[in-house]
Amino acid sequence: MFAFYKHYIHFLTENAVNPDKRRYVIEGEAPRHYIDIDHYGDSALWEMPRYRRQAVELYDEEVLMQHGILPWHIYRMKHALTEAFRQKDVYRILKLSANIGHYIADANVPLHTSENYNGQLTGQEGIHGLWETRLPELFLDSYDFFTGRAAYINDPQQRAWEAIINAHKAVSSVLDLERKLSREFPATKKYSFEQRGSTLQKVYSMAYAQAYHKMLDGQVERQIRASVKMVGDFWLTCWVDAGQPDLDTLLGLPFQEKQLQEHFPKQNKKLKVRICGE
Repeated sequence: MFAFYKHYIHFLTENAVNPDKRRYVIEGEAPRHYIDIDHYGDSALWEMPRYRRQAVELYDEEVLMQHGILPWHIYRMKHALTEAFRQKDVYRILKLSANIGHYIADANVPLHTSENYNGQLTGQEGIHGLWETRLPELFLDSYDFFTGRAAYINDPQQRAWEAIINAHKAVSSVLDLERKLSREFPATKKYSFEQRGSTLQKVYSMAYAQAYHKMLDGQVERQIRASVKMVGDFWLTCWVDAGQPDLDTLLGLPFQEKQLQEHFPKQNKKLKVRICGE
C-alpha cells in the first residue's frame, strides 16, 4: 500500500481539495463536511444514533441534512472505497481515497462539530479560518506527522464517531482561549495585511497567531496527527476488507485526460451552502 499511494501522491494531493470545490456547486455536498452535534443537546455525544438509518428514525432526513451528516458520510465512503479496491479500479481507488481523506480531516476539526462553527454566535467571527488555515499556514513546518503504522479498524462507523467526539471536546478551548486572548491583546495589533497574489488581504497578525497557537498548546498539531493516522487506518481497512488485492499491478497505469480532474455542473446561483472555512 505504501508503494501504491506514494506512486500516486501528486494525484491524491491535487484531488484532496475536490470535496470543498463541490461544496459550492452541488446541493447536498455541504452537510457532508460537518455535524452540529451540540444542536441535539448536551448528551448528544453519547446518545446520538451511530448509524444513519437509526438517526433518520429518530429525526427526519431534513433535520440531519440541515445540521450535517459527516460521520455517516465517512462510513458511506468507506464502503465505496472498499468496493473500488475489490474491483481494482485504480482511478476510483485514488479518487475515493482523496475524498475520504478530506472528510476524515474535517471530522478532526473541532469547529466542524458545532453550530458555532465560525464563532458567529459568540462574536468571534473568523475563528474557523484562524484555527484551520492561519495557524497551520504559519506553523506547519514545525509539526511532526510521523504517526506510526496504520492499523485495521474493527468498527469504522464507531471510529468516525470517536473522531467527532474527540474534536467536539476541544470546541470550548478553541473558543474560550481565543476570547480570552482577544480581550487581553491590543486591538490595533490583532490583524495585519498580507499580499496574496494580486490582492492585499486582512489576516490575523503573526503576533496574535503565535500567542493563540501557544495557548492551544499543540492542539492543532494533535488534531492533524489524528487525521493522518485515521486516514491511513481507513485506507488499510478498506484494502483488507476488499480481500487485499495486489496493488503492484496498478502502478504506472495511465489515466485518461478527462479523469485527471473532477467535473462539476454549472454553478447554481440560487444554491445556498454553508461555507465552513469562512
